[in-house]
Amino acid sequence: MAEVDLDGATVVITGVTGQVAEPVAMALAGRCEVLGAARFRDTAARQRLEAAGVRCVPIDLATGDVGGLPADADYVINFAVAKSNEWESDLRANSGGLAYLMEHHQAARAFLHCSTTGIYRPMGHHVFSEGDPLGDNHGVWPFLRTYSICKIATEATALWAADRFELPTTIARLSVPYGDRGGWPSIHLEMMRNGSAIPVHIDAPSVYHPIHEDDIVRMVPGLLAAANSPATVVNWGGSQAVSIEEWCGYLGEITGQTPSFAPTDETIDSVQIDLTRMHDLVGPTTVDWREGMRRMVAARHPALLQD
Repeated sequence: MAEVDLDGATVVITGVTGQVAEPVAMALAGRCEVLGAARFRDTAARQRLEAAGVRCVPIDLATGDVGGLPADADYVINFAVAKSNEWESDLRANSGGLAYLMEHHQAARAFLHCSTTGIYRPMGHHVFSEGDPLGDNHGVWPFLRTYSICKIATEATALWAADRFELPTTIARLSVPYGDRGGWPSIHLEMMRNGSAIPVHIDAPSVYHPIHEDDIVRMVPGLLAAANSPATVVNWGGSQAVSIEEWCGYLGEITGQTPSFAPTDETIDSVQIDLTRMHDLVGPTTVDWREGMRRMVAARHPALLQD
């Protein structure tokens, strides 16, 4: 399994103040020049990044303002996502913004675009491979009504730009990221703490592939090495399939909290994925989900952990 050598390289990481991108930027800053790109409305996040050695560059993908980034960067990793829930602005920032970014960096050695497994059309307990039908997975959530469709549109942009600019590209469809900075399981823990019922689909269990931030960081060089034109498309998640019911039960065991569930058809269905291609390209994940979630609790609520 090949990896690019990032030592001494210039790497642009967009959406750098986000949950997924920040640990990647901080981990890479010790071995290469990392330019973190975002709007930087979060001053504390910018200060953390700069303290870690990341050079912060303000950009605005909605307007195509990416000129502050070096066009000759070696690698570009796009974690940026707009979720205003307004169709025009989200399509412009996600799909249009990626077009501006890939045009600006068309000379890069490789481009990694982070997509989501939330682009698959709900099909019950089907195990999704990369060629399966796409659809409005998140349409059942009014507060994220634009998310799936914008992510599908953005993948189309990435596929076009990889061909148009002969820019080696990987489109990685990320499952459920989590770690010290939070994630969906962390939200469920907060719901358990305040006594809220956790929505799960009536077609139980609700199965996903949670992936710890350590594995996300570790796999980036391999995903960049897999970049190609036409673009490489790959599912990206933890090698263990785990349900919401299962990880909430475990979080309850180690914290003394009691999860309660609210079965409904107004939440997203299971998105279990075939990881054969990911395993061929970058190997399996290494952080066991129980270990990772215990570490998440230790980082965020150490007083809750029980021996």
